[in-house]
Amino acid sequence: MSKEKFYITTPIYYPSDKLHIGHAYCTVCTDTMARYMRLRGYDVMFLTGTDEHGQKIEDKAREAGVSPKEFVDNIVEGPRGVKDLWKLMNISNDRFIRTTDDYHVSAIQKIFRKMYDNGDIYKGKYVGKYCKPCESFWTESQLVDGKCPDCGREVQDAEEEAYFFRLSKYADRIRDLLVNTDFLEPRSRVNEMVKNFIDPGLEDLCVSRTSFTWGIPVDFDPGHVVYVWIDALSNYITALGYMNDKYDDFEKFWPADVHFIGKEIVRFHSIIWPAMLMSLGLPLPKKVFGHGWLLMDGGKMSKSKGNVVDPYLLAERYGVDALRFFLLREFPFGSDGNFSNEALISRINTDLANSLGNLVSRTVSMVIKYFDGRLPESYDGVEAMDQELTSAAGALRGAYQEQMDAYAFQNALGEIFKVIGRANKFIDETEPWKLAKDESNRERLARVMYDLLETIRICAVLLQPVMPDSCGRIFTQIGAGDLTSWDSAASFGMLPLDTAVTKGEAIFPRIDMDRELEELEKLSAPTGPQVKVEPVLPDVTIDDFAKCDMRVCKILACENVKKSEKLLKFTLDDGSGTPRQILSGIAKFYKPDDLVGKTAVAILNLPPRKMMGLESNGMLLSAVREVDGKEELNLILLDDSVPAGARLC
Repeated sequence: MSKEKFYITTPIYYPSDKLHIGHAYCTVCTDTMARYMRLRGYDVMFLTGTDEHGQKIEDKAREAGVSPKEFVDNIVEGPRGVKDLWKLMNISNDRFIRTTDDYHVSAIQKIFRKMYDNGDIYKGKYVGKYCKPCESFWTESQLVDGKCPDCGREVQDAEEEAYFFRLSKYADRIRDLLVNTDFLEPRSRVNEMVKNFIDPGLEDLCVSRTSFTWGIPVDFDPGHVVYVWIDALSNYITALGYMNDKYDDFEKFWPADVHFIGKEIVRFHSIIWPAMLMSLGLPLPKKVFGHGWLLMDGGKMSKSKGNVVDPYLLAERYGVDALRFFLLREFPFGSDGNFSNEALISRINTDLANSLGNLVSRTVSMVIKYFDGRLPESYDGVEAMDQELTSAAGALRGAYQEQMDAYAFQNALGEIFKVIGRANKFIDETEPWKLAKDESNRERLARVMYDLLETIRICAVLLQPVMPDSCGRIFTQIGAGDLTSWDSAASFGMLPLDTAVTKGEAIFPRIDMDRELEELEKLSAPTGPQVKVEPVLPDVTIDDFAKCDMRVCKILACENVKKSEKLLKFTLDDGSGTPRQILSGIAKFYKPDDLVGKTAVAILNLPPRKMMGLESNGMLLSAVREVDGKEELNLILLDDSVPAGARLC
């Protein structure tokens, strides 16, 4: 009999040159769900990848002095890149797509043409606002305080010839999908989409750009590149072989069972994506789940805010499984969660070291101490307290499954740790160390040990999707053998009576909170020079700016001013034909001879002023900053090819 199918995806990630734990959060959750469905016997397809086109990548590559392809190759395939992070976090994806893959590029061109041939894409002119970081188009009314409603950053005016997708054509169908089905969860996301985008009137979407080139060309109009979100969203079907011959399992796995995504891209997945599929005549995914953000100091983790958390550092110190567990146990999947080192260490100590780790260690140690590591072949003696534990362990799989099927990872783990807590209490109630003192209690003691081992086994089976490596170590210590399947957790009593245990190292050692926080502070302390950035001055008008006559000047001569430690006297060619004298207080930063022949910039229309008895006619422009509490100054120098007298504007 063929297996049931399950197709799950993460969003494909923009290749950031600074990956942090927030990047890993959604993918760890998706991996856990994929492992859970595999545990249940499903034929799973788990897709992840990278979204590699767009203006911001073109700009970043230019800044780095490399081609866009070289830029993304390094971040995706290079050391500590996306693939390295997924390997570190033990991500078990079945497929990895890059939007620069040849098969995807050709498929996108066919998808774009098909929507065009269907009459859903037409040519026009885009005039509006564009957020480059989010790669989102906005109308004036959608802006919040004049800024991007998603990221809060500045938008820019955009005007260019473009193709448009008739998104408005599908407004009623999208509204019905959101309001009258459970397509989008949590439900709060539905209210946001309907109120902010559907009800105000869904406008047609600009789906091509001509102002940059790093994208997939529209094959029937090469001056245009496909809008990055049309490119990115389509990965969910091109990775299965839609419109290409790279893969051939589109019919097998589509429609997707669930797209896990961050809440900031819900609009694209719940409005634009289903409309695209409607245009293509394809089934819609069964569900889109928009999870919350990991927050730090009250804000979303962000490289630009400087509040990133290094997953490599955390995994090295605490282990990947502990980090994965924390992400799923600490935060409700649909809501935002506040990350802190204190919360991470506390969760590891409370749940993993004190509860689970302690339970495994105590139980295995007692079996070794009282039975030389192997329980007898037969024993009896079930009491009421045993029934309470065995019933809880026997019913655990059902309670766990109910929460996992609702993507309530935190609650599913909560169910497991209720049983783990009950098992620890069971040790205190039965007091095995007292039973061991009387030979007549040997069968009773064996039964207590068995109940503990079997409870641990069932809990470890269900913890496998979250902590696969640690659960393998637990199975080895408790002698679980091959009793690690989903079916083996259905009822209590599968473990053989004469189970043998193996002593091992502590699976989750306890962490000294104070000492560890101190170490983390040292490790995360900024390295290199600390630059103080002054706040931006109040706005001025363009008219105010135009009053400053800034000209390119050639430095004809430069010398120290007598009796002054700060001043240099410059003789400049400002293009007027008459040498200009300017004094500048930069003597402690430059030697006069090093500046002769250089090309500088000066404001010429300042009133003359006397310094040390000498007249200064203008001011040379410099860049000033504070580094490690000391002022640094750099005279602004231009390429020598710029002529004297040229005006800056």
